[in-house]
Amino acid sequence: MWGYRSRDVAQLLGLAEPEVRRYAREGLVPARRGARGEWRFSFQDLVLLRAAADLTRARIPAARLRRALRRLRQQLPADRSLAAVHVSAHGDQVVVRDGGTAWQPETGQLLIDFHVQDVARRVAPLVREVGLGATARGAGEFFEWGCDLEQGAPAEAVAAYRRALELDAGHAGAHLNLGRLLHERGDLASAERHYRLALAAPGQSALAAFNLGIALEDQGLPDEALRSYLLALAADPGLADAHFNAARLLEAGGRKVEALRHLGAYRKLDLERRSEP
Repeated sequence: MWGYRSRDVAQLLGLAEPEVRRYAREGLVPARRGARGEWRFSFQDLVLLRAAADLTRARIPAARLRRALRRLRQQLPADRSLAAVHVSAHGDQVVVRDGGTAWQPETGQLLIDFHVQDVARRVAPLVREVGLGATARGAGEFFEWGCDLEQGAPAEAVAAYRRALELDAGHAGAHLNLGRLLHERGDLASAERHYRLALAAPGQSALAAFNLGIALEDQGLPDEALRSYLLALAADPGLADAHFNAARLLEAGGRKVEALRHLGAYRKLDLERRSEP
């Protein structure tokens, strides 16, 4: 089962192991039980526990600590990466920032000040210690490690995704994420290869085709890039940025009517996105 063990979490965050288990028992973090009944913690649990560690060191009373953690748990984004989340103290209030949004999970002088990337940096040595070459672990576990490590330890994330693909050559998520990291490094040919390998996977084809289009454009292949953007739109007509990029390439190729159609679709989708609450 995927997840960090109580002992590992305690060492990473400077908490006592019984304290880590107590937070889990009390429901302050949504930890799960493993096959042998042991606690297993997700990366989001580590973020909450890191906050707990800082609050404990600041001698915040236990009742207020638990109240703050419960509220913070409810308000952290659960459906995507936590890498952009930042928790800090401003005067007597805790402020959580996520992109352009800020909110206060608890009032009082709670001394928290860390980036979630720091949690990823702490996780990286654990991953190395366990061993990216370990054969007893599955592709899914290495993929999850890669996701956890991307912001704080991108080199380890690359290694984790590659290990996932050694164990499951068809793991679309690993192909897609590894392609993106290699793309950011400037290794366009390798990124293209991984994007193409992710294309066949259900649920990944639109994003894989869109990313492939960008990689092809970056290699000076506008016609192939346009075909990729159109392929992305065939899989997901609501992909606004694919409409925009397709419109730009169609305009450059003299296909003005088609370009206007895609530009209109982009503007409509962008307006809908901006008007969302």
